[in-house]
Amino acid sequence: MTATAAVLEAIEELRETFPESSVTYVSDDQGGAWVTIDSVPVGTAYTESTSWMTFQITHPYPESDVYPHFVRPDLQRKDGTAHGEGFSSGAFGPTGVPATQLSRRSNRLDPAVDTAATKALKILRWLEQQ
Repeated sequence: MTATAAVLEAIEELRETFPESSVTYVSDDQGGAWVTIDSVPVGTAYTESTSWMTFQITHPYPESDVYPHFVRPDLQRKDGTAHGEGFSSGAFGPTGVPATQLSRRSNRLDPAVDTAATKALKILRWLEQQ
C-alpha cells in the first residue's frame, strides 16, 4: 500500500521546510511512511553538529501525532553528561536501525498546526535547549 495523500503532502512540506537537506521516505505498507531528513542541526551542546532525523508518519495523519523521532545513535553531549529526560537508546523501523530516540509527544494535537514539519522544528528547538 502506498502512502496516503495526506502523508505525501506532509513529506512535500518537509522538503520545503528543509530545503538544504534531502528528505526521503519508505512506505510502511500501511498508508504511512518512514521519513528521513538527511542532515539537521542538533545544537551547540553536542559533539556532533548535525544528524539525520527519522520518524514515522502513520496513515491516520494528520489526526495522529508524529512520534517519536530518532537521530544518530552516537549523539553525545560536549560536557560529557548523560542525556536527560526524553532521550533513550534503541532502534527503529522494520530493520532495527540503531538510533537515539527523542520522546516528545504532542499532548494537545491540533492537526491544523501540528504538522510533521512543525513537529520536526519543535524537536530541533528542544534539542538546542538541552
